[in-house]
Amino acid sequence: MRDILSVLQEVEPDLSKSERILATLLRSEANFIVNAGITEVAERAGVSPPTVTRFSRRLGCDSFTAFKVQVAKVAFAGSRYLTAKTSSVAPVDVADSLLAQLQEAAAKTRETLDIDAASRAADMIGDAGLVAAFGAGGTSSMIANEMQNRLFRLGLRTISVTDHAMQLMQAATLRQGDVIVASSVSGLNDQLVRALEAGKTYGARIIALTRPGRPVSDLADITIGIDLPEGENILRPSTSRYAYLYATDLLATFVAMKLGDESRESLRRVKHQLSNSRDVDDKEVLGD
Repeated sequence: MRDILSVLQEVEPDLSKSERILATLLRSEANFIVNAGITEVAERAGVSPPTVTRFSRRLGCDSFTAFKVQVAKVAFAGSRYLTAKTSSVAPVDVADSLLAQLQEAAAKTRETLDIDAASRAADMIGDAGLVAAFGAGGTSSMIANEMQNRLFRLGLRTISVTDHAMQLMQAATLRQGDVIVASSVSGLNDQLVRALEAGKTYGARIIALTRPGRPVSDLADITIGIDLPEGENILRPSTSRYAYLYATDLLATFVAMKLGDESRESLRRVKHQLSNSRDVDDKEVLGD
């Protein structure tokens, strides 16, 4: 069955006045409905129990009990998404708030980051025959691509893989001396875990940017722990993106320092090609 709130949105124009009251109750007090009986729900809404039953059937449920099961699913997925307010805020206040959020995320990440682990991870990456950056989803796939973008220009053989099936296949081709850099904000990505297990089978070492104590971290040779609480404002992008970008830049800088002349020569070649085909001088950025 589709999620019950999607069904409600579809049928809402045809609801009776009493059913609209129940619709409002569903959106505002889902947890109450999950724990209440049909009479309690009827009394809270000021309608009759048969009206509650009709409303349940309107939403595709055979009974009030089945209705409660569907309501429990949407409540478990995040009740704050049901009650979030979209109040008007001045654009300048939004801009300042987001800036403060970015700064706080970076500062907290620096405070808790294990610099020794990051340094050891950089050594492992610098010695790798191949670096495979794995990630899936919003932030993690972005970080996998950014890791590849940061490392290839240092002269390292680096690939980014954001599809789970491809991750599993790529892991099967790895060998001793290769490294997987796995990003997972939740640390609970089962398909990523399966790919990491396959990579370890063939001798690859694993660096994980993730929450400590989670399945992805448990498989890693080195974990760079990132564990930031998400804010309550569901309309704002996740702050964890800033933390992961900070960790990625730190790793790339450590690797560049480790490789020394080798990374400098690779960067020079990249800049040489750009300067001769695009830039008027060498002050432009090293790639758009």
